[in-house]
Amino acid sequence: MTTQTNDTIIRVYNGEKTNYTPAWYMRQAGRSQPEYRKLKEKYSLFDITHQPELCAYVTRLPVEHYGVDAAILYKDIMSPLPPLGIDVEIKKGIGPVIDNPITSFQDVEQLGKIDPERDVSYVLDTIRLLTEEQLHVPLIGFSGAPFTLASYMIEGGPSKNYSKTKALMYSQPDVWFALMDKLEEMIIAYVKAQINAGAKAIQIFDSWVGALSAEDYRYYIKPVMNRIFSALRAKQVPLITFGVGARHLLLEWNDLPVDVIGLDWRTSVTEARNMGVTKVLQGNLDPTVLLSDWQTIETKTKAILDESIADGNHVFNLGHGVTPDVKPETLKKLTELIHTYSKR
Repeated sequence: MTTQTNDTIIRVYNGEKTNYTPAWYMRQAGRSQPEYRKLKEKYSLFDITHQPELCAYVTRLPVEHYGVDAAILYKDIMSPLPPLGIDVEIKKGIGPVIDNPITSFQDVEQLGKIDPERDVSYVLDTIRLLTEEQLHVPLIGFSGAPFTLASYMIEGGPSKNYSKTKALMYSQPDVWFALMDKLEEMIIAYVKAQINAGAKAIQIFDSWVGALSAEDYRYYIKPVMNRIFSALRAKQVPLITFGVGARHLLLEWNDLPVDVIGLDWRTSVTEARNMGVTKVLQGNLDPTVLLSDWQTIETKTKAILDESIADGNHVFNLGHGVTPDVKPETLKKLTELIHTYSKR
């Protein structure tokens, strides 16, 4: 059994000072790794996530190859939806596609409840494998947030403007809030099960909530997010929230009972602090920078780290996920730069 030895990232999440800036990268597992691409020739995402030993291998790879300070569980945010009765298919080049989208109160009433040990045992078994035997760094578990999950459930798949989602939210608020209640219950049960299995921190991805105004967020989303995070606080692990294009929501997030706020590349650490954000921060290199030359990568990374060092409560990450065309050696070199440059 491997004993977890590097808890630097958890200490930063808890507001403690450390002697360097820790790092991990969203979508660090899979995507650009040649070992993963070879697996995908034989297995689908569904196949990989439903085989705990294989999924643990994919989750573990970036820790071994890049030297990052945390693992992020390899799975999809759609994983807990089938137990609710949502038919999800991950289509290549498209993403999650749902054949029975939510359109009415009756659709919401027909949604089932999740029993994590029964319905997503493969996720929990993967966590147990990683945390009991294989990792020397903390494992971050995660879930999609209600708005982001609802957007797929209502649109039937990815969307550019979330018109169906927002139309239902505005015109059928009773349906919307009933759906929020269902997703709240599911997320709390699902995340608590991940923590019980061994996850040491949790990130709630509200990837697409930046599509809402701050006023709409306060009314339609913030109450359910407050209830979710309040319920999870009892588990005493760091809680992280993240969304894309959500600069205008940072102060709303700062009010929530979270420990960490993830920034995308549009807002710097200093800007967030000047806005009045007081939580530990995470982010925020633009992932497309990693497709540039090393001098550019180094310059932009050092600029973020200069702010990180001065701030003292910051975890380095990307402003969104690793893209498939990023070279693995670039991520390894990036991690080395972060660790050496920020050492204090």
